[in-house]
Amino acid sequence: MIEVIGLKKTLTLSDQVLSILTDVNFKIEEGESVAIVGKSGSGKSTLLGILAGLDEATEGQVILANQDLTPLSQDGRAAVRKAHVGFVFQNFQLLPHLSALDNVMLPLEMQFDEAGHQSALEKAKYWLDRVGLTERLHHQPNQLSGGEQQRVAIARAFACEPNILFADEPTGNLDEHTGEHIEDLLFKLNAEQRTTLVLVTHDPELARRCHRQLHLEDGQVHEATDDQKVQPL
Repeated sequence: MIEVIGLKKTLTLSDQVLSILTDVNFKIEEGESVAIVGKSGSGKSTLLGILAGLDEATEGQVILANQDLTPLSQDGRAAVRKAHVGFVFQNFQLLPHLSALDNVMLPLEMQFDEAGHQSALEKAKYWLDRVGLTERLHHQPNQLSGGEQQRVAIARAFACEPNILFADEPTGNLDEHTGEHIEDLLFKLNAEQRTTLVLVTHDPELARRCHRQLHLEDGQVHEATDDQKVQPL
């Protein structure tokens, strides 16, 4: 489902070149759940953004759902994301002036023509019900708790029926109890939809529940050894 070949990412800061990723190579198979782990500032979120086509690599290839993202324009990568990718952000990324229902409907309406508005509405309601927010359809983000906002974000991601779901610290802004609920929800929906799940996390329980852990250190990615894995406290 995902293949990374010789990936490099550098940033130029004034007269200094900063190397973020150097010669990264790995594969993720369809239906796998994979945690990308490593120290803060090691480039995990940068890597996730490149895998999802939100950012560009300096060198190398990312093949996503059999499509090479490397030669594509920003619009081309957006088209691939629309067809294959869901993304759950740590800070939720909900539009503050829209209700929970409208936040989930927004990407769906981009998939349907005007006549498909009812289909988008029904699908958005279905997914908000799946995440336990039937009573919160018309609440705006500032009327929802952090856990409820993250559930809206998860409903929005799964509503588009992605082949691949990327999640960047999906429990990072949540208390322990709410974070556990979000974890359960992510893996339940992942299993039911057979969606490939790739996430960045410092949460030991979340990383442990994935099939694999990839360790990012000094710009390179390796299959995490037992002492590198994020372990439960």
